[in-house]
Amino acid sequence: MEMINKIGRRKAAVARIYVKKGTGKVEINGKELAQYFPMLDTQTKVMDPLTITGLANEFDIKVNVAGGGFKGQAEAIRMAISRALVEVDENNKKPLKERKFLTRDSREVERKKFGKPKARKSFQFSKR
Repeated sequence: MEMINKIGRRKAAVARIYVKKGTGKVEINGKELAQYFPMLDTQTKVMDPLTITGLANEFDIKVNVAGGGFKGQAEAIRMAISRALVEVDENNKKPLKERKFLTRDSREVERKKFGKPKARKSFQFSKR
């Protein structure tokens, strides 16, 4: 295994990751994980596939992520890491699939319609 390249998507976020053997360093857009995602729950969301499979300190991961917000980016990275771990070892697929880390969550934001303040919200109706 030299380097594995995978892609993950969620909402408007797209994450491209490069996985190789190493010491467990995660670098996102040139920054460390704790620096890019300061909130602990977002960090755990990114590291979930590695902790579930028990491979947290075996791979170095370099991530390029763009689009969306921090939550969408974290889940896109999680999906890409899960796909890479399945390619490393097919036995990792079952625990990751049970937690739906390999499934693309296709929910997107609905577009705003004309004549309305948001996608579905309407202005207050006045009979008279």
